[in-house]
Amino acid sequence: MKKFYASSLILFFIFSLVCCQKNELKNNDSATIDGHPAWIMQGNIYEVNVRQYTPEGTLNAFAKHLDRLKAMGVETIWFMPINPISKVDRKGSLGSYYAVSDYTALNPEFGTIEDFKNVVQAIHDKGMKVLIDWVPNHTGADHRWLKQHPDFFVKDSTGKAAMAVDWADTRQLDYKNPVLQDSMIAAMKYWVEKTDIDGFRCDVAWNVPANFWKKSIPELKKLKNVFMLAEGDSTYLPKSGFDAVYPWHMFKMMGKVAKGERPAFSLDSINAENDRMYPKNTIQMYFTSNHDENSWNNADFGIFPGIVHAPFAVFSQTMKNSVPLIYSGQEEPVLRSLKFFDKDPISFKNFQREAFYKTLLNLRKRNIALSADASFKKVQVGDEKAIYAYVREKNNEKVFVILNLSGTEKPISIKDNNLIGKAFNVFKGSTEVISSKETKMKPWGYTIYEYKSK
Repeated sequence: MKKFYASSLILFFIFSLVCCQKNELKNNDSATIDGHPAWIMQGNIYEVNVRQYTPEGTLNAFAKHLDRLKAMGVETIWFMPINPISKVDRKGSLGSYYAVSDYTALNPEFGTIEDFKNVVQAIHDKGMKVLIDWVPNHTGADHRWLKQHPDFFVKDSTGKAAMAVDWADTRQLDYKNPVLQDSMIAAMKYWVEKTDIDGFRCDVAWNVPANFWKKSIPELKKLKNVFMLAEGDSTYLPKSGFDAVYPWHMFKMMGKVAKGERPAFSLDSINAENDRMYPKNTIQMYFTSNHDENSWNNADFGIFPGIVHAPFAVFSQTMKNSVPLIYSGQEEPVLRSLKFFDKDPISFKNFQREAFYKTLLNLRKRNIALSADASFKKVQVGDEKAIYAYVREKNNEKVFVILNLSGTEKPISIKDNNLIGKAFNVFKGSTEVISSKETKMKPWGYTIYEYKSK
């Protein structure tokens, strides 16, 4: 009896130790997986357009939505730029978020720096993370550096600070100047040190040279295990230290499949291209909409209209190497383009997609098979011109996704013995017995099966 009791204690101790280690890895902000912050691997990102989120357009007004977003399953809040906006050459009545006039100040329209610190603390208290949008490629047309450090800017043919690309309200920064580089790093450090944010989404990262990222990102990670997201899909970005990039090629192909211009299996060509382009551990932030795509290209209601949205949202939430994004109002859903330079508040009333997103976000959080580094295997279960099916797997956990990316009902037949048997239908919320018997999938249908580890 004593031997049995002692053995039981030892087993209990080992079990407790393993559980503690798992929880410690999940909750330890300094933990990494494949070089990335561990907390992002099964995480998600929710982009906040502060100006349009509430009638008030302030951080404090937005904060009233935090409990709702937490309940929906949101884990990381990304704020569009929170810096003051230039008035010279301003577009519209309020200007572009991306025409920054001061990197170390807060836009007074949104509140005070203390308001932001309090919101960050409130987000952290709820177990969520915070990213801010950073605009390193260019400043606004009246940024204080234009007078204080004119040598920080590229010059046009007249000797004046040059416009960035074709954005008349901006001025192009010159990264050949090492003092500029140090000043930009100092500004980014300011927000980590003073407000305790957890990372940056870097605007137009593709037009900032690699030597700056190779210098700045290690400096930031010395302060905190920050998550670095690059707006861009250039191969050099993950090689320069970014944790994640944009999947522009895949997003464009998703749009073509949605319109019926390309078959579902065209998505495979983008997967193969990504495998060739990027280091193996590169994360991509998948989405059906973001601030640019919403305002300029009518996403998601135009690119993925009506019922077309759902299977592509499932795809973005379950694809390999992915961390998914939800944009402000997609849970409502907002079925219009939000104005970019003027006030155009979202009206939250119905939350028709909230349960849909909650199901997806909670699945990703609880099942390691949807971790960014989990394996991916394509499965043939029907007409591959329309049906796109795949299995994600890690640590004996498995998720099986079937999508009908067409407007026609299609037959489904599962032949893989590893997928036949009992599985949990995620959206139905019940266990089913999967057989090889042919079934039908509705137009733009979707199913996710979760296999419990044995």
